[in-house]
Amino acid sequence: MTETVAVLDYGMGNLHSVAKALEKVTDGQRILVTSDPAQVVSADRVVFPGVGAIRDCMRELAERGLDQAVREVAQRGTPLLGICVGMQALMSHSEENNGIECLGIFPGKVVHFGERKSEFGDRLKVPHMGWNQLMQRQAHPMWAGIPDFARFYFVHSYHISEIPDNQIAGGCLYGLEFPAAVCRGNVFAVQFHPEKSAPHGLTLLENFLRWAP
Repeated sequence: MTETVAVLDYGMGNLHSVAKALEKVTDGQRILVTSDPAQVVSADRVVFPGVGAIRDCMRELAERGLDQAVREVAQRGTPLLGICVGMQALMSHSEENNGIECLGIFPGKVVHFGERKSEFGDRLKVPHMGWNQLMQRQAHPMWAGIPDFARFYFVHSYHISEIPDNQIAGGCLYGLEFPAAVCRGNVFAVQFHPEKSAPHGLTLLENFLRWAP
């Protein structure tokens, strides 16, 4: 029976570029872009992409009933991949937009970079935008075929903090070291955009389609 991979459509985000990237690496799975909570819950795998403001993200999820669908997916053991704002929405709280409660699947918080300086003393630009190296912090099937310090594409002004070390799968340096990938059971989430990260990003998506947590 053909597996279904649901890509969450909640009215914002880069879902179509994510879906196209998944179609490039699929091993026969059906890639379904959907806003139907029932289809999300019944899917074999779920991808939660996102760009934009967290307040808009959480509002759109709630209006479509997708917030509860994502929580159910996480609880059921279905492989779930969060991307960028999709990763941040999995945390407990974000300080963006004067503070927003998120889905609470991870205990972490989302905070602004603030004013940071590089190792050379110059002020770093916010948002953090462009290619940066990722340091793998633990062995994980999602890193298969991806070398340590591989470069991925980032675009974000907020980053994850206050998350347990055993849930950090990868880190990145930009004025400070922040969690760039997190994992817990059947859930894996990344701050970078794998769909924009050339071969290493496609490898990560391919690993997700094969991952059996």
